[in-house]
Amino acid sequence: MGEEIRKKVDEQWKATAEKEKKEAHDKHEAFHEPNFRLFLSSLSMQAMIALGRLENPVSGKTEKNLEQARFLVDTIGVLKEKTKGNLNQEEEKLLDDSLFSLRMMYVEEKDKH
Repeated sequence: MGEEIRKKVDEQWKATAEKEKKEAHDKHEAFHEPNFRLFLSSLSMQAMIALGRLENPVSGKTEKNLEQARFLVDTIGVLKEKTKGNLNQEEEKLLDDSLFSLRMMYVEEKDKH
């Protein structure tokens, strides 16, 4: 894809996002800005669902998928390595704590089998 097209799409994306943000504000509705904390929380919740620690919101059931859980925990581990030196203290602590907790949960679930 050409640079000109990329630039146009990027500009359209920004304009659309700003419009949606303003509309949400005008309607007094929440508009969630993506950030590292929200991204990490999303991955962590997916891992906890795969570990059977949280109910799957789609099925309404608690289900275990240890392969998926391991993949998600490993993905968070990759994220830790790739963001080294680029996070503030709060983000780094959240990442470390989340990764530690998820690894412990995974080991506990794996030991049950």
